[in-house]
This record gives sequence, structure tokens and C-alpha cells, in this order.
Amino acid sequence: MDNVDVEAGAENEFRGQRGRKYRPVVDNDRAVLEMSPMDPSSSSSSSSSLPVHQASLKKIKVSTQENMGSNINEGSSTQVQDKGPQKESKLELFGFDSLVNILGLKSMTDEQTAAPSSPRDGEDIAITQGRPKPSDLKLGTLMGVFVPCLQNILGIIYYIRFSWIVGMAGIAESLFLVSFCGLCTFLTAISLSAIATNGAMKGGGPYYLIGRALGPEVGVSIGLCFFLGNAVAGSLYVLGAVETFLKAVPAAGIFKETTRVNGTSIAIHSPSSHDLQIYGIVVTILLCFIVFGGVKMINRVAPAFLIPVLFSLFCIYIGIALARKNHPVDGVTGLSSHSFKENWGSDYKKTNNNGIPDPDGKVSWNFNAMVGLFFPAVTGIMAGSNRSASLKDTQRSIPIGTLAATLSTTAMYLVSVLLFGALATREKLLTDRLLSARIAWPFPVFIYIGIILSTLGAALQSLTGAPRLLAAIANDDILPVLNYFRVSDGNEPHIATLFTALLCIGCVVIGNLDLITPTITMFFLLCYAGVNLSCFLLDLLDAPSWRPRWKFHHWSLSLLGATLCIVIMFLISWSFTIVSLALASLIYYYVSIKGKAGDWGDGFKSAYFQLALRSLRSLGANQVHPKNWYPIPLIFCRPWGKLPENVPCHPKLADFANCMKKKGRGMSIFFSILDGDYRECAEDAKTACKQLATYLDYKNCEGVAEIVVAPSMSEGFRGIVQTMGLGNLKPNIVVMRYPEIWRRENLTEIPATFVEIINDCIVANKAVVIVKGLDEWPNEYQRQYGTIDLYWIVRDGGLMLLLSQLLLTKESFESCKIQVFCIAEEDTDAEGLKFDVKKFLYDLRMHAEVIVVTMKSWDVQADGGSPQDESVEAFTGARRRIADYMANMKAIAEKQGTPLMADGKQVFVDEQQVEKFLYTTLKLNSTILRYSRMAAVVLVSLPPPPANHPAYFYMEYMDLLVENVPRLLMVRGYRRDVVTLFT
Repeated sequence: MDNVDVEAGAENEFRGQRGRKYRPVVDNDRAVLEMSPMDPSSSSSSSSSLPVHQASLKKIKVSTQENMGSNINEGSSTQVQDKGPQKESKLELFGFDSLVNILGLKSMTDEQTAAPSSPRDGEDIAITQGRPKPSDLKLGTLMGVFVPCLQNILGIIYYIRFSWIVGMAGIAESLFLVSFCGLCTFLTAISLSAIATNGAMKGGGPYYLIGRALGPEVGVSIGLCFFLGNAVAGSLYVLGAVETFLKAVPAAGIFKETTRVNGTSIAIHSPSSHDLQIYGIVVTILLCFIVFGGVKMINRVAPAFLIPVLFSLFCIYIGIALARKNHPVDGVTGLSSHSFKENWGSDYKKTNNNGIPDPDGKVSWNFNAMVGLFFPAVTGIMAGSNRSASLKDTQRSIPIGTLAATLSTTAMYLVSVLLFGALATREKLLTDRLLSARIAWPFPVFIYIGIILSTLGAALQSLTGAPRLLAAIANDDILPVLNYFRVSDGNEPHIATLFTALLCIGCVVIGNLDLITPTITMFFLLCYAGVNLSCFLLDLLDAPSWRPRWKFHHWSLSLLGATLCIVIMFLISWSFTIVSLALASLIYYYVSIKGKAGDWGDGFKSAYFQLALRSLRSLGANQVHPKNWYPIPLIFCRPWGKLPENVPCHPKLADFANCMKKKGRGMSIFFSILDGDYRECAEDAKTACKQLATYLDYKNCEGVAEIVVAPSMSEGFRGIVQTMGLGNLKPNIVVMRYPEIWRRENLTEIPATFVEIINDCIVANKAVVIVKGLDEWPNEYQRQYGTIDLYWIVRDGGLMLLLSQLLLTKESFESCKIQVFCIAEEDTDAEGLKFDVKKFLYDLRMHAEVIVVTMKSWDVQADGGSPQDESVEAFTGARRRIADYMANMKAIAEKQGTPLMADGKQVFVDEQQVEKFLYTTLKLNSTILRYSRMAAVVLVSLPPPPANHPAYFYMEYMDLLVENVPRLLMVRGYRRDVVTLFT
């Protein structure tokens, strides 16, 4: 059938997946195809070295034959020509790069591809080509998440305070306390797992998750608080390690301090504050050197801190099991049911500052205080996510590692409550703060080592995570002040680490951090609440992009976790809760003012979108009640003449649009029309739309910018007026500038376009407001005096009255008064009309002076009263031009033997009616000049274009109507009321 030349592989390339043999393309086939590269520049670099005939895409050349029914030549075979390696995409027929190129999979073979362009926006997409640049070392679940979380959670509280908590709160309340705090962190870990598995995760940990879910302002405010909490917590861990070391080795102290207990001769040797400062600074510097060494150095040192800690825990449990019951003097009874029963209930007592029970002590304890004391022992679950940029697979490591660390430490705490409660008497639990060291097997020194290394390990993780968190905030370029801490991908945040170290050293020098400690806990809880709220919002909205790999989550669990965080904050200290919330609010306010705007697709935007959809559906398609009617102006920005360069619309249009809103409430749609073909002008339209939107922002006008490409202005407007808007949110008023320049610049196409736009508005049931004198329209700083005069000629649903009231709400017109002029045909109707209008305005709660003007119908031969001289001059010129235009139409019709034609259609002109229209317009213009020459603005009813009159005639009527009136609004309502008399 066809003559075919196929450059392809062997015949086995045509076998299907199920072994079916497909016939090759052979002679006498009908297909006529010639495939060639759509974009030769998209070829890979490796193919550029090949000859042109080798690097080109395979071609299939087919020519159609007249014989369409001949048998297929099964014996023909494909001609195989070895062209070398083919690098061109086989999918160029679809008009885009192959998915292999877009997703960066070719980067594994070191092939470079150009950044794909957006098929919709015509801009470069921010798609990273290939996979991210790997750093020197990527961490797995164990070393990247589980170990850091375990080191942060296991702190000094377990060693020196846990047995004391059991003695004070009792076994029952201690179990509830551990479960309560552990439930908070467990629910937070579930929320963290859900968000972290909803896509690729960059550095920043919880800040990245919160910022992308709740917006940049909330993310930065909580992220900076969390950074401060981690940095200051590092200093607390360092001071705890140094204090334990000095107590274990008193000879290491440089300065000696002795404290007398209650004035007795008993002396307690406590570490000097100067020793704490000196050793604290040294330890902090050593830890910073480890952090400066990078991830590789931290991974080498971390086991050295963790293994002794785990060994010390093993020693404690062995010591508990081997504790003998025959030491009642020491208070250690061993695992005794009697001790278990005695310690089951709580026994809150007053203590001195060292935690020793004292009836005259100044420190009172209750369950709320126990929460504040114990909760730092469960924090640290964010240590793994803080290092998200250093993880191999965040979607796998963060959920498994975080939940494993949380569950294992919570289980250990619960078991420890039971063991310590059965181990010793309550007095021993309350007086011996180092009970864990006393019972440790074989030597108590292992416990001291465990305490020191656990606190140093927690300090190391804090000094590792805090700089990375700060660098992640800086990399997002929200706050320019943080640009000094920015780092490129794969590099260590050295400047952020140095800043964190200085902050930590400063807190160590202060020494006494008792007042700051609760605030640090608040920062952690604030971060946990942010993570839970983020997951709650994303889970509740359930956007199409919300598809986390971690399936064990629900919005109710996230809401419960957030509630627990807030409750714990107030249980610990309501005053510190207020302080932390105030600090976060100040950062939020600063970011919203000084920060750069960014759209991260956060959950609030999704919530606004869904709320808008529900609100739109609730409005329905029925007409809005007049009490709920809002003007939604559709503002025509395309000028009738020329505007300055880079000015997409008349500057005064934005000022006028603001005058149509009450206290800024309402929506404006600014649109313009580009003449041309859509396929050719689509990119120009997008550029013009961005320019218009930017200009509206510059003018502080809340509105939506739209650009339409159409063959002509009339067709473009007709399409917009039919399709713009949704449901009851469609624009109801069309606003445009009066074309004052059409005769001066001889723009003969304007009359037909202007009349078509007005007729389209009438057909579409849209109100029309035409502004004359837009150049003189005042801005918000130009105060006007005088009156706002309304020439209320026809029923317009109260639109003209409502517009006058909206003008009075603006500062520029608030000093003006309203005058309503009504037209009466007979003198006998004047008094009755005035009374009715006053009563109507009173019921509408509008204050205005009513003036009735009598305008009797007159004959065309009558002089029509005493019009103004300038009006008569304009009237004479309009009548002469209309006569000339009519004579020209008749001459053309007689010459061509056709009916009278204007604007491409047949017209029927009643010359006497034309004269009557001119005289009516003259009378109205002279009345306006007589009563409203000094008015701030005049509103008059807009007459509709006569059905069979040329557009040129209507423009002459309008020119005569607006002659010598500096600022005029021509208003035409639509078939509904916009004001109501009833409440």
C-alpha cells in the first residue's frame, strides 16, 4: 500500500509485552508522517559531538499510494542502519521534554538538561534539575534521628530528680504525670511524622514544616523562638554537666564556697558560680569545635556520649535488682510491696531551695509544679528533624527514629516509676537526690559519668540543631536581617554555629538561669503546638496535595496534641506562657512588616480557598437581598487615548474605585483588552496582567487584575461581561471613562465601540457608571467642599442614591452635602413629587435637600426657555454635525442604491426625533450649569442609546449633555433595587 523507509531497530523491537508479534511498517501503508526535532537546542550535550545526520531524530517518510487494498508484504523487512547512540527524545511529538529530563533522572548518567519552562505561565519553574547535591555524609535513621533524640531526651532530670518526683507525687500521680507528658510528645511525634512524609523536606526541621503549613510569618516566629530555646537549653545542659562534675570532684574547683543550713553548724560545699562560668565556657568551646567539624565529626563523637549513658542506666537497673532489704537505716528496702503501697499516694510538702522537706520552707509543690519540673525530661523529640538536611531519607527516618525514641524513653520512665516506688521509703526518695548513684552497681562513679555525658550529649545536639535551624530560616530569605546566616546546600552553617556558641556562652556567664528555664520549656511547647496545629489544619482541609506516607494520623489526634501543649504551658506557669506568646507575637508582627512576602502554599491559603467555595455555594444563584448588596465594579482600564509608558490604567480609576466601597469592603475587577490573536498575544497578556496587578498594589487599591485578548474591543468586552465572576460574585456595575477625546483626535471608531459596550451592559443586566472629568477626580488627600448633586430622572433601583452615600464615607467628600434634583413635567406635579421624594429619602436614612425642576415638554420651534450661552453654542455645533453626517449617509445610500447604513447595519432615522433628543439634552445641560456649576460632583441618569440611531448621533447627545460640566457621573441602574426601606 505505501512506500516506507524506516530507520529503526531489529524486528524484535515490534514484539509486545505479551509476546505478540507486531508487524513492522512496510510498503503501501497509509500513514504519512514526518517527525523532526521540535527544539534542536534541547539535545543533550553528549550528542553535540555527533555529525548532524547522525544526531538528528529518526525519520519515517511515507508517501500515499492510490492502491489502498493490496496485501501486506510480510517479507519486507526494516532497513537497519547503525547511527550510533541516539540522544534525542523520542517523545518530542508531545511538545515537552521527556519526564526523564524533567524529573532529573538523567543526572545519574551525568547528562545536563535545560530547565523546563512552564507550559502555562511561560516562566522558568523552580524545579531542581537532577537530585540535590549530596553532602559529604548522609545519615540514616539510627545515627540521624534516634540517637540525637535519645541524647536530648535523656537528661539530668532522670538522674537527680526522678526519684524525688516519685517520692513527692507518689506512684499513681507519677504514672499519670509520665503518661500525660509522654502523650503530648507522642501525639506531636505522630503529627511530625505525617507532615514530614508529605513530600521532600529541606533543612529546618519543625520550622520548615510549620512555615509550609501555617505560613512564613507563623513559621519564622515559632522557628526563632525554637532556635532561642535550643540555644539557651544548650547552656543549661553545659551548666548541669559542670555542676555535677564539680560535686563529684570537689578538688577540681578553683573557688571555694560554703553554705550554712538554717544557721546551724552543718556546712554544705557547693560549686562556686565562678567555677561554673569558667568550666562552662571551656566546655562550650570544646563542643563548638566538635560542631564545627561537621556531621562526620558529630557522628564519631555521639556514640562516645551515648554508650556510657546507656551503660549507666544498665547499672541503675542492676543495682535496683540487687538492692537488699536489710538496710532500713539507709532507707533502701529493695523491691518491697510494703514500700510500693506506702509510696502509692502523693505527699506534697514544703521544701527549702534544695528540695529537702522543711515545714518552714518557702517552696510549695503540687501537680502543676511537677509538670513544670518533669516536662523537660521528655523534650528533645525535634532533635532528629532539626538535622533533616543531613538525612538520607527524611520520609523514613524521621517517623521511625522520633517515635522509637519517644516510646522507648516513655516506657523507661513508666518502669522507673514502679521500680523507684518499690525501692525505698518516701523519706529516702525525698532527701537523697542522688539515690540512683547510691544504688548503682558496681560503683556510683558510673552514674556521675552518665549524668555528665548525658547532659553533654544533649548540649551537643542543641548546638548542632540550633545553627541549622537558624540557617534554614535565613535561607528562605524572609527576613533580610538574617542574610548573614545563609549557607548553600551541602555546606555547614559556620556563622550560625558561631552565633549560637556566643549566645550559649553569654547564658553560661550569666550563670543563674532559673528565670529563663520555664520560658525555654514554653518555647518547646510552642513549637510542639505549632506542629500539631499544622497537621490538624492540613488533615482537616485534606487538600489534593496532602498525601502523607505515614497513615496513622487523624486531625482529632493533632488537635488533642495541640490542646495538651497549651494546657501544659498554663499548668507550668501562666505568666511565662504570656511572656512566650507575647515574644512570638512580636516576632510575628515584625516579620509581617519587615519580612518579604512569600507564598508557600500554606494551609491558611487552602482554608481561605475552601471557605470561599463554601461561602459562594451558600450564596446560591438567587439575587442578593438589597440589604446585603455590595457594588462589585468591573472597571474598564483600557484608555480611549494614550497613557504614559508603564502605566497600565488611568491613575484616577483606582481612586474612583475606592470611592465605590464602604470602609474598603468590596471587590473591584480591573480589566483591559489587548487586540490580537490569543495564541500570539498570550505572553503579552500575562505580562500586562502582572503590570496591572503591581500598579493596583502601588495605588493601595484592593482589586483583581484581568487581561483579555480579543480581535476587537467590542468582542473582548462582550466576552468579559458574560463570563466574569462566579455565582452571585459576578460584577454588577461596569465603570469606564467617558471618551472625551474622540472628536479632538478624530477617533471615528470610538462611537460605535462606546455604544456597543453600553448596549451589551443593558443586555447583560449590568449597571453602568461613566466618569467624565476623570483627570480632575480627587484623591484621598484632596478635600472637596460644596454639594453632590443628583439629577434623578428615571428609576434606577436607588443606585445613584447609594453611590452618593458611598462618596460621603470618603474623607475627600465628607464635607459635602447632597442635593437631589427631580424633573417634573408639569408645575402641578412639583409639590407632590417633592413630598414623596423627601419621604422616600427619610425612610432610606439619607439626608439630602430636594429640589424639583419643572421642564415642560416643548415643541421643536420653541426656544426652550433660556439656556446657557455655552450650551446653545454646543447645541448649534452638534445639530450642524448631525446634519452633515445625515447628508453624507443619504448620499452614500443613493449612490450605492442601498438603505441608510451606519456602523455596518441598517438604520432608520426620524429627523424630528433627533431634534427632540438634542433639545432635551440641551435643556438638561443648561439646568445642570444653572444649579450645579459649583458642585463637587454631579450624578445624572444615563440615557440608553436609541435603537435605530447611528452611534455617532448618540455621541453627539452625550457630548452636549456633559458640555462644560467639569466632573460628572452618568449612572444607569439595572432591573433590581439596591436599597431598601425596611430593616
